Amino acid sequence: MLRYLTSGESHGRGLVVIIEGMPAGVPFSSRMVVEELARRRLGHGRGPRMALESDKVTLIGGVRHGRTLGSPVSAVIENVEFDEKWAEQMNPDSGSSSSPLTMPRPGHADLAGMLKYDFDDARNVLERASARETAARSTAGALAKSLLSEVGVSVISHVLAVGGVFASKTGIGPDSGSAIDADPMRCADEAASKEMTQVVDEAREAGDTLGGVFEVVAFGVPVGVGSYVHWDRKLDALLAAAVVSVNAVKAVEIGDAWEQAASRGSQAHDEIGLGGSDADTRLMRSSNRAGGIEGGMATGEPIVVRGAMKPLASLSPPLRTVDMATGQEASALTQRTDSCAVPAAAVVAESMVALVIASEMLRKFGGDSLDQFREAVEAWSQRMARRQPQA
Repeated sequence: MLRYLTSGESHGRGLVVIIEGMPAGVPFSSRMVVEELARRRLGHGRGPRMALESDKVTLIGGVRHGRTLGSPVSAVIENVEFDEKWAEQMNPDSGSSSSPLTMPRPGHADLAGMLKYDFDDARNVLERASARETAARSTAGALAKSLLSEVGVSVISHVLAVGGVFASKTGIGPDSGSAIDADPMRCADEAASKEMTQVVDEAREAGDTLGGVFEVVAFGVPVGVGSYVHWDRKLDALLAAAVVSVNAVKAVEIGDAWEQAASRGSQAHDEIGLGGSDADTRLMRSSNRAGGIEGGMATGEPIVVRGAMKPLASLSPPLRTVDMATGQEASALTQRTDSCAVPAAAVVAESMVALVIASEMLRKFGGDSLDQFREAVEAWSQRMARRQPQA
């Protein structure tokens, strides 16, 4: 299966990601990463730092002539501001901070991290806890999506709600990505997108922030990916953990879970029937309320995962806190921030979903090369076709 590790701080020299377990022969290049990282900067409501994050990506190992080698893939994403603004403050070899941050920000990792590691300076915490780290995860996600595309699996994300404005859940298909990215809110509902843009502008003018809900849909995942045998191999559990790990995401829904919780059993499940022609009878689902997962395994229907993102906590005027150096009440640090980052969080969650699905498909189908993996997936598809009920 796939494993990856990220390293680096928000204002350090750069971020590093190492991905292990990718078969040889998967198409991959720095251009693909740059394009994915540009998608991570999309969305109305992003802060001024997005204009600075023109990511410079260098592939260090595991790729040759645009194809993976089967060895660990490693990449560096440089911080273009480091030498000019942060070389002294973030020097890994020597020096000390002339202005330590002693006022932890509510809603961030600052206070718990300072107490956990006995830090007097919150910068030791916030630099790593920053959402900037997700650029490294998006790099790994770009590779996962390249692998999945080779076997007909696509992963699409879009925004469903911002600031109390809700969009339609319908109309999302495997080819919807470009149209969604072209929308200011990455929303597939044009009317709702306009309302979202307006409430984001209103929040920005008030110095406030907005959260919301995004949806990630994976099309073409073969039936049986995942497991009912072990709790830590259930596909829905893995997806929930991956999506809730995205900064500021506080809840995850698989399929229509919240609606199901308020429904009767007769209205909550996906009944199984027969469809197709007399010569080609197929098992069919009448709905997809389960979000493509039953018993921890993919059903063959689109996999639907939603994430609820809280409003970002860096505000103007700032929230109240306590200065850990003086013990006095104070105002939290005010810094540039996004008024709404739900569209970007959706892109990051898209990468996380792709990484989980790629990992579990590699666990099931194996293969040291792309051709071996592709052949195993195709053989499974043919086997499932033979398992259809006979008239």
